[in-house]
Amino acid sequence: MTTNVFVLGLDEQNHEVLLSLPDERGYRFLPLLGLDELGQDREVDMPGLLALATERLDSFEGTVDAILGFWDFPVSSLVPLLGRERGLPCAPLDAVVRCEHKYWSRLEQRAVIPEAVPRFAEVDLEDTAKPEGLSYPLWVKPVKSFSSELAFRVTDDTGFGEAMEEIRAGAGRLGEPFQWVMDRVRLPPAVAEAGGTAAMVEEEATGDQLTVEGYVRDGVPHVYGIVDSPCYPGTSSFLRFEYPSAVPEEVVDRLTDLTERVISRVGLDDVTFNIEYFHDPRSGAIRLLEINPRHSQSHARLFELVRGVSNHEIGLRLALGEEPELERDGGYAVAAKWFLRRFRDGFVSAVPTEEDIARAEEKVPGTKVEVVVSRGQRLSDLSIQDSYSFDLAHVFVGAGDSAECERRYRACVEELPFTIRDTGEED
Repeated sequence: MTTNVFVLGLDEQNHEVLLSLPDERGYRFLPLLGLDELGQDREVDMPGLLALATERLDSFEGTVDAILGFWDFPVSSLVPLLGRERGLPCAPLDAVVRCEHKYWSRLEQRAVIPEAVPRFAEVDLEDTAKPEGLSYPLWVKPVKSFSSELAFRVTDDTGFGEAMEEIRAGAGRLGEPFQWVMDRVRLPPAVAEAGGTAAMVEEEATGDQLTVEGYVRDGVPHVYGIVDSPCYPGTSSFLRFEYPSAVPEEVVDRLTDLTERVISRVGLDDVTFNIEYFHDPRSGAIRLLEINPRHSQSHARLFELVRGVSNHEIGLRLALGEEPELERDGGYAVAAKWFLRRFRDGFVSAVPTEEDIARAEEKVPGTKVEVVVSRGQRLSDLSIQDSYSFDLAHVFVGAGDSAECERRYRACVEELPFTIRDTGEED
């Protein structure tokens, strides 16, 4: 028996993880739309993408048993748009939009877990002054974005004006096609008035960042893991994702309670999710950052290394209408995804070769390297970056504890030769 699973945005890394899953059902993972077609680094044509994906599914001669996607918009919206039409298990479209529209999501969060929500306000793109009642430092961001794109930390009126200028120039790239999706669901008046291209302002949350991973089945939310997300010191750029979290059990219980309440409120079902939080270990305060109606593909190998199966397995089971199985053993007590970054622009003159990567992985057991830049690129031309740094490589590490995990990462990086010259030196 063959189970045909169509995957939106199927790339080499995710395909490799999917192929490592238990295969008692004879899974065949089929690409539906490529990342180049999905246009995450350019204009997104939602009607065109929906029509193209529909045509490919309709012309497929076998059964369409499941539709999967691990990416943010437009993938997160395409899965329910395509799945509901075929009677496949998937999240309700309105619940997905309720999570991904940052202002709508904040309104829902405040209604049910106000103790975990910072003060916030929606602002029109033409606004040049911060809303009254909010205090610096603030984060300014479009109501629809991903990977911290166009998200700016501002500490005064000048910074606010500069951030709004940047957002004004770029918010439409995702906001306009997202509006097309918004037009297909019932919106509260305040959200309808804001639309898909407004901006959000909220007071800064402080503490340690972490992510709760879970899923919803038959309307019941389940938390299955918490991942720590420490940043480079003095920045908002991630240094690593580490599983399992080191927070105390009492904090785990509070996070689980907050998560179950807010996920029930937004109406997700038959889908994985992840919620990003800040936890201040000194005051005990917990603040919710954002809800994503999908699991984190960045965490897939972490769960695989520690629990023996990635979170892709959970998403796949739900897409097939089945209850996930979670109890396995991956052989490592701790796993992390490390981000090798550069904090200024530059020209990439050389990157590690396949031989360099193979040597590094062989020298440091329990590691896997993904180089994400190419020779000849200018870092400022890269797409889907945060506003303050540039991703060079991801290093996945399994270890016996956190200290060993860091030692293995640093030993692996020593074997990865990058040559990056400051901008202007390439001429």
